[in-house]
Amino acid sequence: MNLPNPNSIEFVINLVSVLLLALGIKGLSKVKSSKYANRLAAFAMFLAVVGLLLKYLLNSEVGVSSSAWFWIIIGTSIGSLLGAITAKKVPMTSMPETVALFNGSGGMSSLLVALGEAIFNSNFNNLNSFNIFVGVISISITIFVGSITFSGSIVAMAKLQGWLSTPSWTQSKFRHFINISLAIVSLIALIDLVQNWNINAIWLLVIGSLLLGIGVTLPIGGADMPVVISLLNSYSGIAAASAGFVVGSQLLIVAGAMVGAAGLILTQVMCKGMNRSLVSVLFGGTLASQTKSSSGGGEYTNITSCSVEECALSLEAANKVIIVPGYGLAVAQAQHTLREVTKILEQNDIEVNYAIHPVAGRMPGHMNVLLAEADVPYEQLKEMEMINPDFPATDVVLVLGANDVVNPQAKNDTSSPLYGMPVLDVQQARTVFVIKRGMSAGYSGIKNDLFDLPNTSMVFGDAKKVLSELISELKELGVGSK
Repeated sequence: MNLPNPNSIEFVINLVSVLLLALGIKGLSKVKSSKYANRLAAFAMFLAVVGLLLKYLLNSEVGVSSSAWFWIIIGTSIGSLLGAITAKKVPMTSMPETVALFNGSGGMSSLLVALGEAIFNSNFNNLNSFNIFVGVISISITIFVGSITFSGSIVAMAKLQGWLSTPSWTQSKFRHFINISLAIVSLIALIDLVQNWNINAIWLLVIGSLLLGIGVTLPIGGADMPVVISLLNSYSGIAAASAGFVVGSQLLIVAGAMVGAAGLILTQVMCKGMNRSLVSVLFGGTLASQTKSSSGGGEYTNITSCSVEECALSLEAANKVIIVPGYGLAVAQAQHTLREVTKILEQNDIEVNYAIHPVAGRMPGHMNVLLAEADVPYEQLKEMEMINPDFPATDVVLVLGANDVVNPQAKNDTSSPLYGMPVLDVQQARTVFVIKRGMSAGYSGIKNDLFDLPNTSMVFGDAKKVLSELISELKELGVGSK
């Protein structure tokens, strides 16, 4: 009995996997299809793993020892268990740091593959000159990008988690000298590795690249993390694609290239949404540090504070309400309480929509995921370009935990660091309520002119507590009893 050709089986499975992965990435562009698309992409990767294992099971010419299969099973089981626990236990508020950790894991995986090939498996003497060139270049790039991705992602995760602060010296120009020196060291090691295949250069490249990843990421403020996470996600894809050349996997090359390209596009979208260039994010430090000599500061002179009861009365009389969520909503874990408020309003025939700014939160799509967890209907989630024309006809806007993304300075003050940044035009609504713990500034470090406007009222307090009190007040007014 003739067994099917293992290479043909792998080719077919890999082709199907790539197609499913492409469909999965495409589906992630819309909130409504994102859950299905994520499962489809996960299945594509599972199918790819099955295809690889079948290749070795059916190919008698490739000897895989029983001990190797044992470690494959152990590694797969541990990885699957950790993934399941993470998916089940990690709250939405910790998703940015989780994504950063996963990016780092991808970089580390590519790094280990390249190191394993370079140290244990490489035999360039038996290869032709072209394959030698491709092999050496692939290993070198994988080590370089994988190391930067791993160390940079771990730093990003630690900063988002609050374990690591931004040292003062990283805001000085001295950091550029350090990073340039590390880049030169890494480049010298890479050239030496390519030209001479000096094994010792591998470790110099690893150390230099790891330190470079730390040096570049450490000065970046938490507010720029949406850009950093997107970029590191792209790096992990590039490292994976390069690792595909190392091990001769066409699937890994294609999948890595797709992730890398998608990450770069998303990075550009994030930069546009923050009115920041990628260069300024990576080498300019935090935006707050740039505002010391610029305008946009000053004291608040016309702040109006109101009670939860006053907010409830305005909501009762409204016909159209728009909610603007921000990172403060995620910190307070108030998404479910907010959903209860909107249900009560909808029962009173009040139209409710959510205005989603592209950089609201700590990672791309953070607010979408957070609200989806609370079963907010997909059709109520409106992107900035779609919702902005609706504000002039809106009775009440609730701003929860958002700051700079609703600051009118972005459109009105040419000297403001925020000028040119696309923002939500909430000031055009009839009444604006800002639910906020205090008067602290956003990532820009400047005042929010929205707070001084006559149609804006501040409701001070924890978002979850305020919303709970708001539910009680609305029920006392008979809202939602229809």
